[in-house]
Amino acid sequence: MDVGQIIANGLVLGALYACLAVGFSLVWGVLNVINMLHGSFVILGGYLTFFAAQVIGIHPLAALVPVALILFVLGYALQATFINKVVAAPVLVTLTLTFGLDMILYNVMTVYFSATPRQLTLGLGSVEFWGIFLPVERLIGMGLALALTAILFVTMRTSSIGRAIVAVRMDRFAAALMGIKVNRIYAITFGIGALMAGAAGSVFAMVFPVTTNLSGVFLGKAFVVCVIGGLGSVPGALVGGLALGLVEAFAGVLLGPQNALTAGFVLMLLLLLVRPTGILGVKGYE
Repeated sequence: MDVGQIIANGLVLGALYACLAVGFSLVWGVLNVINMLHGSFVILGGYLTFFAAQVIGIHPLAALVPVALILFVLGYALQATFINKVVAAPVLVTLTLTFGLDMILYNVMTVYFSATPRQLTLGLGSVEFWGIFLPVERLIGMGLALALTAILFVTMRTSSIGRAIVAVRMDRFAAALMGIKVNRIYAITFGIGALMAGAAGSVFAMVFPVTTNLSGVFLGKAFVVCVIGGLGSVPGALVGGLALGLVEAFAGVLLGPQNALTAGFVLMLLLLLVRPTGILGVKGYE
């Protein structure tokens, strides 16, 4: 396969990985919570988009915003109701809690939506430039993923909510003394993480099949991207996602598709040995 084609495939995949992981990275970096629900949030976003298009007749691109908002409300409610009560506990406690909540959501989706793979077919054909062929759906998915990641980055840099989240991430006790309601910021941050996961699920449903059986795979991808790029950093998630996408694209061609996932984990292990903070991570978040 042409090198340009491999790079193009890797960049498309990497942009989707970045959008998938940025919410996970934000929650881990700010709350110090490894959110085991994240993969199921992605699947729920994909399912809601699929059924909104197939049952109600809403165009998938138009369904993305309401689906993301539904996931934000769900994430906010779960954090405010359950996770905030143990957010200061050791990370194993919050990990176990989110794992239990994930099991509930996973089984509810499997029972009511089934585990049958669902994919939306937009039928937009493909484009060719400089000998590189790409389906239009994948280009749209890549554009949406990069746009969503950029919107989150701008929101974190310019809005009062974004600055409050950064303040809590740096020192929650000092932030509380400055009048910031830390538990409310935690709930908003978790809601934003769920929102980004739901939006990523909507985008994935337009490009690849989604099924509950993939929730663990998506969670693993988000974990690897965060370690590669650096925790709690939007640019880090983008760099980590693109790096993982390119590594998997080249490994899939050179070593076979069955070894692409292994290549991503090898890259993560090598980075942990030489740079535990990740490529753009900050010391203290490794």
